Amino acid sequence: MTSNTVLPALRRHIATLGLDGVVIPRFDAHQGENVAPHDERLRYVTGFSGSAGIALVLADRAVIFVDGRYQVQVRKEIDLEQITVSHFYDFPIERWIETQLGSGMRIGLNTMLAPASLHDKLDKAMSAAGGELVALDADPVDAVWTDQPPPPLGRISPFPLTFAGETSHAKREQIAQKLAGLGADLMVEAQPDNIAWLLNVRGSDIANMPMPHSFLLLDRDGGVEWFVDGRKLPNSRDDFELDGVAVRSPETLLEALARRAEGRSVLVDPQFAPAAAGLAVNAANGRVVAAMSPITVAKAVKNGVELQGFRDAHVTDGIAWTEFMTWLHDTVPGREVAGDPLTELEAEARILEFRQRGDNFAEASFRTISASAANAAMCHYASSEATNAPITSRGPYLIDSGGQYFTGTTDATRTTAFAPVGEDIRNAYTAVLKGFIALMTAQFPEGTTGHQLDALARRPLWDLGLDFDHGTGHGVGHYLAVHEHPQRFAKVHNPHALATGVIMTVEPGYYRENEFGLRIENQVETVAGPPGFLRFETLTLAPIDLGLADCSSLTAKEKAFLNDYHRRVREALSGRLSASAEARLQAWTAPIAP
Repeated sequence: MTSNTVLPALRRHIATLGLDGVVIPRFDAHQGENVAPHDERLRYVTGFSGSAGIALVLADRAVIFVDGRYQVQVRKEIDLEQITVSHFYDFPIERWIETQLGSGMRIGLNTMLAPASLHDKLDKAMSAAGGELVALDADPVDAVWTDQPPPPLGRISPFPLTFAGETSHAKREQIAQKLAGLGADLMVEAQPDNIAWLLNVRGSDIANMPMPHSFLLLDRDGGVEWFVDGRKLPNSRDDFELDGVAVRSPETLLEALARRAEGRSVLVDPQFAPAAAGLAVNAANGRVVAAMSPITVAKAVKNGVELQGFRDAHVTDGIAWTEFMTWLHDTVPGREVAGDPLTELEAEARILEFRQRGDNFAEASFRTISASAANAAMCHYASSEATNAPITSRGPYLIDSGGQYFTGTTDATRTTAFAPVGEDIRNAYTAVLKGFIALMTAQFPEGTTGHQLDALARRPLWDLGLDFDHGTGHGVGHYLAVHEHPQRFAKVHNPHALATGVIMTVEPGYYRENEFGLRIENQVETVAGPPGFLRFETLTLAPIDLGLADCSSLTAKEKAFLNDYHRRVREALSGRLSASAEARLQAWTAPIAP
């Protein structure tokens, strides 16, 4: 179905509910950026396939709100005659409601699909507009989605101590102590990666996300109720660490929460727990403690086993990267001359094949961004049969790709070209490279947060009057989510300090609509520097293409960084590659002349 048929059906249904409109978040009940086909409600209604967005559907109009990553993509995917586009941050939905909505209107929201922070913003905006936000128990989109896929039932497996590095019991004790320190008797957890980390399990409900959909209640004594579909668990659970864990049906979460919340203080994460949880606590005369989940904070700091796992995974991943880039440069020119150019989808499949040869590889960590020429201007582009562009010498090629290994999760981006590039591309790429180096080499005081460092990666672009409309880096989970909270590099304020053991990405870029996109990304480990300071140590081991850069404009320190980085790559990978890849490695990592 298309928006031409879905929107009329949805409008007819919400009218029967006595509503004037409905809010459709991209979220599922776990407030994550990756959702199962069952939960692709925003895509079903609008056609937008990105990982972040929200729509408001009224009787006579509809508007979708997306951030800077998707401003180009959304206009290619939706029917612009039926749906208008607004910026998620510059003119967000709550401001749109306050300024555009008439008084007396009733707008529905499924409170299991929105965190408390969003619910409260919408509620305040509706009040300011003279309307009412109506909490819904059933989702209006589901009522008109006749061929909606069923909820996922991916198998759950134990995650052994050899990879996890810490028992589930020890983690539960640690979190219970933090819970008591926050003045809470009980906490609600809805984030699948947090639950998987706490219980030392992994799952398969969503591709590239090795964690099961479930909910959890943890009390300050360490007792756990795990709300998970029992069909996902094997009959024998001897290898699981489930002592002290009561397994319940997910459908009973709100009932159990209401029963246990009466007269108690319950921690509910306002950003990542469904608003329905806080509403249930309030209805039961409990007290909501609105705070970030202590599991999120603890999980971000990797233990020694996890850190060594990351290092091992990146050697394996570096081999795959180098073999792939060798194959790419060996293949593109000949295919182009023969009139049968290599395509984005072929390249995407090929890098997966190289990863599958490595030890401990499970699956990709996200859908590879294989983007040629103008398609790379959409920084979160996903190639399809309809958009599958040739990879040729006529423009740069960007690939952002990663792997899920039992030992760690990888994520890196490289931009390359198969012929000399124009001055505008060279200047922009050189600025991206300089910004990348600036953040990679930063030394900063303990207590520093990501937004305080973000400008380091942007300054060289700013000097040219350029910028990019996405964050400069994110946390990474350990065989969990490739985008992990809470640390982040971005212009937006982030209160969570970097600390030793936190894994981040560094990924500045530049994008010119309908022409090209450029990005360089490494994964890094936050390590101790001089007393009172921290710095980054690279994890990614893949050559950086310097053929697009003006190396003569690099400073001595920038050249020294690149030479040292490429020496490390060469030493880590040499002797582990095919003969052709070995030759390319030596050439690509050769020192730059002073």
